[in-house]
Amino acid sequence: MPIRLLTLLSIVLFTNAYALDVKLTPGKDFVEVIHQGKLVKIQRIQDQDHILEGGFAKTSRKCPPFCIQPMSGGEGVKTVGQLEMFDFMENELLDETGIIVDARTPAWWKRGTIPGSVNIPFTVFGLDINDPQLIDMMRVLGAKRRGEVSGFTRTIEGFGLMGGDQKTDEWDFTSAKKVILWCNGMWCGQSPRAIKGLLELGYPPEKIMYYRGGMQGWQSLGLTVIDPDD
Repeated sequence: MPIRLLTLLSIVLFTNAYALDVKLTPGKDFVEVIHQGKLVKIQRIQDQDHILEGGFAKTSRKCPPFCIQPMSGGEGVKTVGQLEMFDFMENELLDETGIIVDARTPAWWKRGTIPGSVNIPFTVFGLDINDPQLIDMMRVLGAKRRGEVSGFTRTIEGFGLMGGDQKTDEWDFTSAKKVILWCNGMWCGQSPRAIKGLLELGYPPEKIMYYRGGMQGWQSLGLTVIDPDD
């Protein structure tokens, strides 16, 4: 038997011998994403006696500020769960038409994040339109700053022509990426504030998604968390 065939057979047998009992879905063991240039496998903890510990095991926090967030992140913004996150990772994130944003502060980011995410703190989304941090953030999301636009051009765009429904006086969102924003969970207001900031900037709501479960929902399912420094 050829060596290549033997190698392939060995891989198949090894995979079957160590098939996961705790899957993502009946037909999917794991998903893979690129995180800071490295391939990361997202799967669930296989220990079926595992219990969530630490801060994300808490059920109660003082409100305000830690109040239960609405199901919707904003008008026209789609709320998604874990399965939609997996699908996004395997499609939009892979072909670079989408981006997943950890909207928490850097201190939270350093404690662990969802693989494939980039950290853009929610505070950046509320900065002045000329602030370099906000301009850089919009560049990362694929939005382009517009120069001087004539009144005639804006009038034409106002009728939905020339891609006008994807443009404002300040920004061109024609090539903007689809973005999923998340934070610490259903009690966390950081990603909702980031979404509000994007909407106020004119970012098309159909290109924005809200993962309301956040880190608490992610960890409650035993899903892979990665240390950004690694």
